[in-house]
Amino acid sequence: MGGVPKFMCEAVDIEPHALTDFDREVDAMRQILSAKGLMSVDELRRGIEAIPEDQYHRLSYYRKWIRSIADNLMARGVITEAELLAALEEA
Repeated sequence: MGGVPKFMCEAVDIEPHALTDFDREVDAMRQILSAKGLMSVDELRRGIEAIPEDQYHRLSYYRKWIRSIADNLMARGVITEAELLAALEEA
């Protein structure tokens, strides 16, 4: 949402915060995908920026990442939507 005028005056939270296990796992997944050449940081960012505004505001920082990762992997044909849904049902 960078550069959108209505968000430019909101204060940035710069207080340190603890990472959850989920946060660490998502970051590790992004690093592995990058190392394997399956997704770049630019693709991650583009995917985050493509999240519809109403959903964007509801998602936490790392939930935006995992949404982008899933969308990118499906777009590349690494996983299918059916495989993603099946994995989510198992979780």
